[in-house]
Amino acid sequence: MKKVFCLLIAITVLLGCMARPTVEITSQTIHAEQNMRIKEQLLKLAKTGDWLVIRGYHATDNLVTNATGIPISHVGVFNRDSLKIVEAEGQGVHLSELDDFIDKSYRLIIIRPRWRTEANAIAAWNKAEKLVGSNYDFLGTIGFNYPNNYYCSELAVSIYSEWYSGKEKFPAVVKPGELYLWGSVLYDSLPRDEI
Repeated sequence: MKKVFCLLIAITVLLGCMARPTVEITSQTIHAEQNMRIKEQLLKLAKTGDWLVIRGYHATDNLVTNATGIPISHVGVFNRDSLKIVEAEGQGVHLSELDDFIDKSYRLIIIRPRWRTEANAIAAWNKAEKLVGSNYDFLGTIGFNYPNNYYCSELAVSIYSEWYSGKEKFPAVVKPGELYLWGSVLYDSLPRDEI
């Protein structure tokens, strides 16, 4: 029993040392200005099927950044025509409005998936949209994936599965902060001095 107690204390101390800073909205004016800048760049650069990868403000975003050690916490799939996002959160896979998605973002990165082409972008989006209503893959976030359930980055990658080259090697858990490995970064809202 003493060994278990000591192990729990050691884990707690290590997690405390590894904790990533939380982010919060400190000024509604600055937040609104940031949202406008992000949306302006997004509308210039993003296309249907692109990934919008964020660091969010919610407590679960803090959990993800602490668990992964990466200051990125979530991803959604973008539709240029409807300005909607398909995303997987605890409530399951759902559609969100672009403005709402931006509003919950401290940092937003636009990534163009390596498999996305002008020819398949709509098909990939349609695949994402058909997943709306699916359950969230809670156990998938720790490596126990259940078919037809999705966590955010699992959903983002899976909609391109029919266009994989066959050489892809994905980890048991695809982290939102590692999606750049399977795409090109087009934009990062974080100021250069903070990167």
